[in-house]
Order: sequence, then C-alpha cells, then structure tokens
Amino acid sequence: MILRVYLACVILLISGTVFAQKGDPQMQYQLSFPQAEAHYVAVELHLDQQDTTQTTLVLPVWTPGYYMILDNPAHIIDFEVQASEGVAIAWKKTSKNKWTITHPKNTELEVTYRVYANRTSVAESNVKETRAFLANTDIFMFPEGQKEAPISVTFQLPETWEHIATGLEKVNQTTFYAASADMLYDSPFYLGNQKMIEFQQLGKAFTLAIATPEGLDEQQFVTDLREIILRTTDLMQHIPFEEYAFIMMEPGGGGLEHANSQAVFTYGSFDFKTDADYKAFLNFITHEYFHLYNVKALRPIELGPFDYSKENYTTMLWVAEGFTVYYEYLIMRDADLITEEDMLQYLSSHFQAIENKEGKEHMSLERSSYDVWNHFLNNDAVSDATTISYYHKGPIIGLLLDLAIRHESENEKSLDDVMRAMYKTYFREQQRGYTEEEFWETVTQMAGKPLDELRHYVETTETPDYEKYLSYGALKLDLTENDDPSTERVERAYQLKRKTPENKLQEEISKALFRNYF
Repeated sequence: MILRVYLACVILLISGTVFAQKGDPQMQYQLSFPQAEAHYVAVELHLDQQDTTQTTLVLPVWTPGYYMILDNPAHIIDFEVQASEGVAIAWKKTSKNKWTITHPKNTELEVTYRVYANRTSVAESNVKETRAFLANTDIFMFPEGQKEAPISVTFQLPETWEHIATGLEKVNQTTFYAASADMLYDSPFYLGNQKMIEFQQLGKAFTLAIATPEGLDEQQFVTDLREIILRTTDLMQHIPFEEYAFIMMEPGGGGLEHANSQAVFTYGSFDFKTDADYKAFLNFITHEYFHLYNVKALRPIELGPFDYSKENYTTMLWVAEGFTVYYEYLIMRDADLITEEDMLQYLSSHFQAIENKEGKEHMSLERSSYDVWNHFLNNDAVSDATTISYYHKGPIIGLLLDLAIRHESENEKSLDDVMRAMYKTYFREQQRGYTEEEFWETVTQMAGKPLDELRHYVETTETPDYEKYLSYGALKLDLTENDDPSTERVERAYQLKRKTPENKLQEEISKALFRNYF
C-alpha cells in the first residue's frame, strides 16, 4: 500500500505539468528490482476507472522487428488484482497471453506481478544485480481495446544504479511518458551504471549509453556518429524526432531498431582489433539508425498498427530490411567512413551468400519475407538448403533497382528519390504504411517506365540478369569457379568489380553510386 500511495503522489505531482497538454496517463506503471540478483522485475500497474465490468490485460508475444513468437507469458508470476480499496478482484487466464479481470463497473484496478527476465536477446528483457535491459514487450501489459491510451512508467532503482537510458519522453529522473502502448513497446530501457554521453546534432538531442566503454575514443566515435546522422539527414531531408538514444549493451548478438532509439549488443569493449572491425560496427549502427526512416517511419502497411498476439505478415521485408542493408553502405560511403573498395566487398558478400546457396532455387525474395516467421534465426540444414535471406538478396535488388532507375532517367533519378518520395507521401503526409503496389508505382514514377523485369525477380526464383543491370554502373561480377574439392556444389567468386565505362552515362552513374565527390 505504501508503494501505491507513493505512485499516486508522483502521478498527481507531474500530471499538472508534463501531462497537462498530453492527457493524463490512464495506465501508471511502477517498476522495482528487489530481487535483481535473481533476475526478477516487480511490476505494479494502476488502471484508471474501467467503464466496463471486465478488463482483459494483454501481454505481447513478439517484438516488432524480431519476427518470432516468444514465450513471454511463461515468465509472468504472482499475478494479483485488487480494487483501489485493497479488495481482492477475481481474474482468470483466457488465452496464453491474456488475463481477464471481472470487477464492478467504474472500478480502479491495482495489478501486481513479477517477471522473470534472464534472456540475452534484443527482444527479451534481462535483469542482473548490476543492471537491467527491459525490452518492454515482455514486461508491460495493456487493456484490450485501449492500446492508444497514454502510459507513465516510474522506476524505483536499486541504490547502486545511477542512470536510465531510453527514447521515451522524460518527465523527471525516474518517470517517463508514452503516448500509447505502441510507443512504450518501441522504447526499451537500459538501467544501471552505463557511461552516458549527450550531444547535439542538427538541432536534435542525442544520448549515447555505453555499458562497456573500455577502449572508447569518445571524441572520434561521437564525430563518426555525427557524420552518420548528417549524411542520413541529407539523404532523407528530414528528422522525425526531437531526441534519440543509442543504447549499446554488453557482448551479445544483434541489434534492434526503435521509434527514436536503437538497442544493440557490442563486442564487449571499444578496443577494436582492426580497422575492419570498427567499420563493421559503424555499419551496424548505421543500419539500425537508417531503420528510423525505413521500417519505422516509412513502413509496409502490414507493419502497424500491430497485433501483438499473433504473427503480422508482409511480403515487403526485402525493402524494409534489405534496402536498409544497402543504404548502410551508401551512408557510410557518403560519410567517407568506408572506401569504394570496402563498398564493393560488402556488396559482393551478398551475391556470394545468395548465388552459392541452394536455397535460391526454392524460395523467392518475396516469400522469404512472408515466411520469416517460420525461419527466423533457424540455421538448421533444411532451412539452409531451402530458404534465402532478404538481408542478402534485398540489398542486391536494391542495387539493381538503383542502377536501373539511374539508367532509365539518364541519372536524373535514383532509388534515393523513391525512398524520399515514399517517406514524404506515406509517413509525413498520409501517416500510414505503403502497399506493395504503391512501392512499385513510385519506382515507375522515378524510372519513367515500369521495371517489370526486376519485379519478376522479386516474385520468382529466376536469377537476375546481373550483366545487364550491373553494366549500367560500369560494374561486373567475377564468376571464377572455386576449385576447393571439399565443396560439394560448384561455387563461384561472385566478386563485384569495376570495369571501364562504355559511355558518359555509365561513368556518371558509377560516380554517383559510389559517392565519388571527395
């Protein structure tokens, strides 16, 4: 009861300031960590008066950007409900991720539960004695039908924890505001003693939270981040946020984009052994940052609003993810953080990953997106032999589309223009996702004609006419065979190389593609 009184006082105090213009939060969460060493989060939720006699709380079973159904509900324990007067309220599970509470009409509800958080994943929470990463989709519930209601989150931190990093709007040092459940789920928290660096760029506020800063050259790293931000903004001609958080955690695998933040695992230190390692890390950060535009702001229409209780299918992840891979290289090259040769090597790796694999004969690029729910992070022999990844073929098609648009428009237009036009139309003006047809219509608009052959390559398993499209940018593929006798399949080098331009247009396209203005 003391905890509830404290929370009520906090909400009352701040509701007259920050919430006055935003609407009072209808859900008020308070989190504490009395058993952090055992990986538990203690959760208390206050729900304003419910105008029905039944309230169903929903816990997501997946995290946007991480296309896998997770067993989040299995980690919820000690679930209890009381009225604001302390009277116990009846509840029951009505599905694997739903708790249905029966109560008198116009009742305020106090819900408490604990969450066991001991997974190492960008989509799952992890709590230890010294820090906590909260992915949020496995921590916070929302009342069914009230996903758009505003939410506040207040933390009671252990005495030895000093900082909270998140993209959410800060009310005070320990309280944060989310305009909806969607925003809360798209704004993870990192709590502990991470190094915090703040800087301004292009009039926006950036926070850099680093869990393992050993070896960090702060000045150089921030300078490189500034350049990535600048070049990305030059490309898209807009910044869709006021604040952004780079959350860089302990050693692990992968990263995940969010509305105005990213949460990524690192190598465990910033003492990079080689220049290639540092470039690879910057590529990684650039990828997640460009997702701010491609998949978050500009998104396939199926990816939002989300249904958090089941799979959300789309055929367009080859654009949302694959093009993001392509643009991480373009942005890094534009920032002069990688060389032209680096860019050729990165792109070559994707040709090799697709063309030397049997999966290309069985799965189209379009289906690799739709079927990701069946194959995400599945590396068994069957999947390896029968599937492809949009992370590899997506950037290849991005390159071919870029070259085709430049060729057909006499280098007046490019894939950049497609991305900018769609961003302006579907995010800034219409505030919705785009359909597959709308994507291809925009491509046609920029190229001046339909690029049906390239669309065919997306929808089928037919190998693209690489020689034709690469020649537009004075490029070619080295198809030298691999003479390794241990290789069962005949493999080729698939090394992307420059060739002498045959005309002025090829020369101009090549310079523009590789950002050769230095």
